[in-house]
Amino acid sequence: MMSRVYLVGAGPGAADLLTLRAARLLAAADVVLHDALVSDDVLALAPQAVKIAVGKRACRPSTAQRFINKQIVDAARKYETVVRLKGGDPMLFGRAEEEISALEEAGIEFEIVPGITAAFAASAQLQTSLTRRGLSRSVAFVTPRVGVDETESQWSQVAAAADTTVLYMGGREIAKIAQELIAKGRDASTPLAAVENASAPDARSWLGTLGSADAVGAVLSDGPVLLIVGEVLRDCAVAEVVPGLIAAARAA
Repeated sequence: MMSRVYLVGAGPGAADLLTLRAARLLAAADVVLHDALVSDDVLALAPQAVKIAVGKRACRPSTAQRFINKQIVDAARKYETVVRLKGGDPMLFGRAEEEISALEEAGIEFEIVPGITAAFAASAQLQTSLTRRGLSRSVAFVTPRVGVDETESQWSQVAAAADTTVLYMGGREIAKIAQELIAKGRDASTPLAAVENASAPDARSWLGTLGSADAVGAVLSDGPVLLIVGEVLRDCAVAEVVPGLIAAARAA
């Protein structure tokens, strides 16, 4: 049996944001190994497939990456069409390289299918471009998260230097993130947006500043959160304004 594994981007949440190729592969899959944040609507596109949850969530019980790698390889030895369904885009903060290495070592053929990353869904939710002529010519995608036994990253240095910064997996550390960016030279009045459950029916977004990050963090609930920092947000009109915290920044 000639098996093939497809590392497929599930997008930010909404099933109709999947690519046509992703939907076609799900319809043909024998087994789907999926992340925790992949919605039921997306999984419903593979009604015939065996579903295996291999998700990771911060501060919750999660599947170890080495075990995920083994499950993918084991599935490829049992099934012909294997879909590894990863939230957002597989190649951005998705630990795809570790899974690719495991497949290469096992001699298993694979293909990567891109997906819409959460940054673009959040930008659409806010109806605000991440770039703007004359104002934002650079965008940094960063995460403050550091794995066990990993060296500290220079995320704050990169984030402070970009015109617009998108922070993945930072909702639980929003106050610390803001303090770090201010320490690196970003003004406390710089607009900060938090988008929760981007693209989903229950999506919400809040607008504040780096200086009001504590208050922004206080309104967040338990969904996945993406943070955006930058002057492109100054005139954002669709997010819920954290009371009394952005008016001064807009007037600056």
